[in-house]
Amino acid sequence: MYSAVADIPLTVESVSLERVARETPEFERVTTVVTLRGDSETGRGEDVTYETAHHDDLTAFAEHEGCDDPERSLDLAGEYTVDSFSAALDDATLWPAGPPERGDFVDYRRWGFEAAALDLALRQAGETLADRLDRTYDPVEFVVSSRLPEGDTSRVDTLLERYPDAEFKLDPTSEWPDATFDALAATDAVRVLDLKGQYDGTDVDQEPDPDLYERVFAFPDAVVEDPAMADATADLVREHGVRVSWDAPIHGLDDVRSLPFQPRWLNVKPSRFGTLESLFETVAWALERDVTLYGGGQFELRVGRGQIQELASLLYPDGPNDVAPAVYNDPDLPDDPPRSPIRVPEDHAGFGF
Repeated sequence: MYSAVADIPLTVESVSLERVARETPEFERVTTVVTLRGDSETGRGEDVTYETAHHDDLTAFAEHEGCDDPERSLDLAGEYTVDSFSAALDDATLWPAGPPERGDFVDYRRWGFEAAALDLALRQAGETLADRLDRTYDPVEFVVSSRLPEGDTSRVDTLLERYPDAEFKLDPTSEWPDATFDALAATDAVRVLDLKGQYDGTDVDQEPDPDLYERVFAFPDAVVEDPAMADATADLVREHGVRVSWDAPIHGLDDVRSLPFQPRWLNVKPSRFGTLESLFETVAWALERDVTLYGGGQFELRVGRGQIQELASLLYPDGPNDVAPAVYNDPDLPDDPPRSPIRVPEDHAGFGF
């Protein structure tokens, strides 16, 4: 798959960055839109790094502090292919204040620039990603994601009142009471339950809790994401391995091959892969082995959302895709929420719906 896009010519004349922010149900989300311009076309991507200070550091550097210094510069102007632009990013100053403590942030930022390059290259070539991959666009099935703090199901209840056919990807925790699990089981609307057992040092870490795992695996049709393979939980996880999916550990094909058992499901968050090459290599491997894929999001605020929706449309449209329209991340749910599936735009161009 990567070879199908690697050789697209790319002309970059300028780089600009825009810091954007929006309130979500749990926090203020800040991202950076990366814009590349050249040959009268514009390509965009989105850096979904989670710490606001990192966005402020990058935009301040680009605007005021170093773009005239050839050793510390975001001057990426030149003639490339998609592949050679990716190689040039190896030497670009993407972290002017020093590398982040969390290594996954490096991938998130890199993805913003790679996505912008693909968008620009496709526009300059007058092609779509479907043309290049020799695939067709299909409507994208999606689920609605939520954490339900302390097991409060009011957000789920409200959405089901307004959209009775809605389906969900939820993040159960040890704090959820039995009543929450019982109420959710009665809805028959839960498609994915994310145990967050593969996170370390984040606000969403969930310690391996065998009682919680028993309650989660009791949902007979739900995919169970990112369990911890601890002594207290590993046997249960293996017992239900056909329904186990992986997300947080997956940044490339080597990570997939290092999983404790052959995966049957994978959550594909493009930004986790960092590069187009890593993403397409992993997806191709999975499709060849009939691994069921579904897309994942990172609270994208702008173009990043449409880009993960396009990838889902081309590669895994029928999965429980966590790529719902961005309005579902607003603090207040809309009175008439958009329904699944996401339709393919008629005026599609570049990379991203």
